[in-house]
Amino acid sequence: MKIEKKILAGYFDKIMSGEKTFELRLADFDCQIGDILVLREWNPETKSFTGRTIEKKVTFIFKTKGQKFWPEKDVDKYGYQILAFK
Repeated sequence: MKIEKKILAGYFDKIMSGEKTFELRLADFDCQIGDILVLREWNPETKSFTGRTIEKKVTFIFKTKGQKFWPEKDVDKYGYQILAFK
C-alpha cells in the first residue's frame, strides 16, 4: 500500500542524499512493513506542495505507545532521541 505524507524541505533533502534513513511520525495511520511511504515536499510558507516527491519502502516499524522502557519522569526531563545507523 502507498501512504502519502508531507515533509519539510530540509528533511526531504537529507532523505534524498541518503543521510536520513528514518522517519518519526505520529502513529495516527496504519502502516505495515513493505508499504511504500510517499513523501511529498511541503512549503509551510505557501501552504502548498513543491512538486518534489520521494518513495521509500518501509522496512521496520517501532511503535512507542505502551512501552515502559524508562520512568515517566526521565522521559519528561530528557525526551526521546531516534538514532539511525549503517
